[in-house]
Amino acid sequence: MRRAVTLWAWVGLFAAAAVPGGAQARSSQPSLKIGFISSRQILQQTPGYAAAESTFNKEVQGFRDEVQKLQQQLDSAVRVFDQQVIALSPAAKQQKQKDLQQLQQKFEQRSNDLQGRAQQREQELLQPIQARVNAVIQGLRAEGNYALIFDADAPGSNIVAADPALDITSKVLERLKQSQ
Repeated sequence: MRRAVTLWAWVGLFAAAAVPGGAQARSSQPSLKIGFISSRQILQQTPGYAAAESTFNKEVQGFRDEVQKLQQQLDSAVRVFDQQVIALSPAAKQQKQKDLQQLQQKFEQRSNDLQGRAQQREQELLQPIQARVNAVIQGLRAEGNYALIFDADAPGSNIVAADPALDITSKVLERLKQSQ
């Protein structure tokens, strides 16, 4: 959603710059209607988001617990190795180092797997909500004849200040609550 909004924002800015004298060069030309939203506020107040977030947090906590347990096992194995290293023969030392490397690789692989599963689960839970929000935003854009709608919460949005009259967040929230 954010990438699409950013892309359309740049396209709109280039189109406005291409008009001689800017977007308001001639009174006969229609003005460029712009709005913005707070996606963070919209998501937090969208019906179903709190339940999806709660479900996600519970599932991710299980992943975190597993990673923490694996980290403790790895740390314990390293401590045991550090205590025994002086008494080990070179061959035994080399074997223990190899075992620790395998344990480290296993830990990293499992950690990456769980992180991927968490990202996939987050997508599964949020995709329907985001699709509904996007549909409402697109509908409002068409109805209100907006050329651009920015997301003020998008990373790198570069919106420093804006006229509060351009904020259509409340309209999006109203529409989402009506469509329950």
